[in-house]
Amino acid sequence: MAPSKVLAGARVVLPAGTVDDGRVIVDGTRIADTAPPQAEVVDVSGHWVVPGFVDIHNHGGGGASFAGGTAEDILKGVHTHRLHGTTTVVASAVTGDLDFLARHAGVLAELAQQGDIAGIHFEGPFISPCRKGAHDEQLLRDPDPAEVRKLVDAAHGHAKMVTLATELPGGLDSVRLLAEHGVIAAVGHTDATYEQTLQAIDAGATVATHLFNAMPPLGHRSPGPITALLEDERITVELINDGTHLHPAALQLAFHHAGAARVAFITDAMDAAGFGDGRYLLGPMEVEVADGVARLVEGGSIAGSTLTLDRAFKRAVTVDGLPVEDVVAAISANPARLLGMADRVGSLEPGKDADLVVLDDAFDLVGVMRRGEWVVDPQLG
Repeated sequence: MAPSKVLAGARVVLPAGTVDDGRVIVDGTRIADTAPPQAEVVDVSGHWVVPGFVDIHNHGGGGASFAGGTAEDILKGVHTHRLHGTTTVVASAVTGDLDFLARHAGVLAELAQQGDIAGIHFEGPFISPCRKGAHDEQLLRDPDPAEVRKLVDAAHGHAKMVTLATELPGGLDSVRLLAEHGVIAAVGHTDATYEQTLQAIDAGATVATHLFNAMPPLGHRSPGPITALLEDERITVELINDGTHLHPAALQLAFHHAGAARVAFITDAMDAAGFGDGRYLLGPMEVEVADGVARLVEGGSIAGSTLTLDRAFKRAVTVDGLPVEDVVAAISANPARLLGMADRVGSLEPGKDADLVVLDDAFDLVGVMRRGEWVVDPQLG
């Protein structure tokens, strides 16, 4: 077990607000309220200490895929994102053959059982061909509740979220099924109307998959799903804050209407995150990454992102001008709550896992701790 530590002198973001010249006490793997006499003091003066980041929508990184890779590949991707502050990550699948998805869910479930990932997100195949994005249209299917149940069962209790086009046949019944089994039903890759989206929310949907992307735009006569998802307090909206997926004004619109308590920053990352430009596969689809932007080779649709959450955090504060406390809510507390893990992660409170990120005064990452161990040692003394 790692020695006890006291991180002292930082601006510490707590649920009640930011404490200047604060301290975080780490005893073993947990945050503590009192420091043992032998605790090592780490001077983090002039820095920020914030909770470890929680990513509920992530397809891979470091050249490795969560959507189809081996256990070794998946762990490589998980480690890549840990280096960028994401101490809790849900592994997202993409559209594929149903039997393949069920088999791969078994691989992911073992890693979830070990605590390496926080669960599984199925993005596809139950999505609209009209809003397929970087998903293979030949493999899409209507959300038959029996088939949705097959994937949930294949995850052995570790399915956390399923993205659905809820307007398709079986969509509402599938939402009800997921809600009954404690799995998040997310509205996304959808061509639904405003009214159809309201029906999905009433049926139990609670998340908007990457709001604005892969859904009809907001219109003054056809307000569409965006309006329904923003206005309903039961919905948490995912946002990809990489400067490519969203115009800054769209991000501000979401924060203004949903409020910081209903936003979850995600990466929607694919293999190239933390790795570099080049050719990759996203499920069966070939992707070209150039200047950090991933697009399908055929058709040019945006194909996930190369984002890491430390970059999303810095952009939110320095470009979008959001309060640090709101960013912490969107990048840690809110996603932890959605996953049912708020008793363990998402905030710096005694008894919770010692998952934290140290940022300098320019909001660049300099340290990452997960369960009391430095993943990135800030070496500040």
